[in-house]
Amino acid sequence: MRFDVITLFPELFGPFLASGITRRAYASGLVDVRLWNPRDYAEGNYRRVDDRPFGGGPGMVMMAPPLERCLTAIRSDRADPPEQPAPLVLFSPIGAALNHTAVERWSASAGAVLLCGRYEGIDQRFIDAHVDVQISLGDFVLSGGEIAALALLDAVARLQPGVLNDEGSHQFDSFNPALDGLLDCPHYTRPEVWAGRSVPAELLSGHHARIERWRRDQRLLLTAQHRPDLIAAARAAQALAKADEALLGLMK
Repeated sequence: MRFDVITLFPELFGPFLASGITRRAYASGLVDVRLWNPRDYAEGNYRRVDDRPFGGGPGMVMMAPPLERCLTAIRSDRADPPEQPAPLVLFSPIGAALNHTAVERWSASAGAVLLCGRYEGIDQRFIDAHVDVQISLGDFVLSGGEIAALALLDAVARLQPGVLNDEGSHQFDSFNPALDGLLDCPHYTRPEVWAGRSVPAELLSGHHARIERWRRDQRLLLTAQHRPDLIAAARAAQALAKADEALLGLMK
């Protein structure tokens, strides 16, 4: 899969693409990331990519012409079929919140063009003409779309085969359908006692069924406490067993 990133700050991506476990996805080409600076497609001696907003107001707005020329170059380089070009994704407060279901969908796709906005925003005419999908990380504002793009790339990369040390470890992540969309359970490692706190006895029992029941119970308790909306979703999907409901009933 291939992701082309339109950004005024391509240098932000270098350390990210070369660090951590997910670097395997980028180094191997499983996730091909290419960076495009719209300033390279701007005109004039100053290579301007922004201008004052019509109607007045603070800040600057990214101009449509450099962005369109940059997008045209990307389309040509990708050689996508004209009838099915890679979607152009804009990270924006009005977009749908990024979640695990969306990440799984992107991880199985052929990729996309990611547009990282800056300043007060992007000329709406460019958005209307070219943007296919808008994505939000949450109800807050960032200085630009780069952090959101990095979040999407990281989430997609770790789902690719051979990227994680344990191939099935992502199946136990929070929000994964394999865990009925619940939060993950707590984790412990050596030493068995630290600062007067012991590892739960269930995890030291060596009894597989007992361990799995403890982990399931912890997922349910944590989710009910911190994300009751996920419990409601699991109930709607009829994913909770009688033992699960009995445990949750004890919390009332």
